[in-house]
Amino acid sequence: MAPYEAFDQGVEVNGQTILTIVEKAMGRFSEAYTEQALQALAAEGITDPEPDEWYPQQRWLNAFETIAEELQPHVLDRLGEQLPTVAKWPNDFDSVPEGLQSIDTAYQQNHRGGDIGYYEFEQTKDQTGEITCYNPYPCPFDRGLIRGVARQYASVDAFVFIEETGDTCRRDRDDTCTYTVYW
Repeated sequence: MAPYEAFDQGVEVNGQTILTIVEKAMGRFSEAYTEQALQALAAEGITDPEPDEWYPQQRWLNAFETIAEELQPHVLDRLGEQLPTVAKWPNDFDSVPEGLQSIDTAYQQNHRGGDIGYYEFEQTKDQTGEITCYNPYPCPFDRGLIRGVARQYASVDAFVFIEETGDTCRRDRDDTCTYTVYW
């Protein structure tokens, strides 16, 4: 599979997730970015998303791809990085490993129906771990998300670094990417 292709056409995304990314995360960049995102959603038939409604993931992914093409892929990295600070996020812990494990919890809470994918974290050393991303979202978004979560829970003086270390990558039409996270 390539990024932006849902694993299952029955998968849906919570409207609150869409609104958080479009209004809160993109709103931090500019009103123009938010407007472009709303136009991309409207082109996919998602107008005035409601927080308690569910929307087809493939339509959201199509809009996400349009956003990346129009605003450059680095925007996806920045969006992912901001998500843990603007979204409703599990946060009853205070360590990087628990934070990185929470990515899957948040993902599972905001997607439903069919094969939605996952984020799987394994701590490999004291301040190192691997996270495997099995989902249809683009690599830059996941890298930003992982970095944002790790920074949120790392000590103030820690340098958080993400390195793609897996043998497969969604850029190459594989289903997973694996990253090593240092903090």
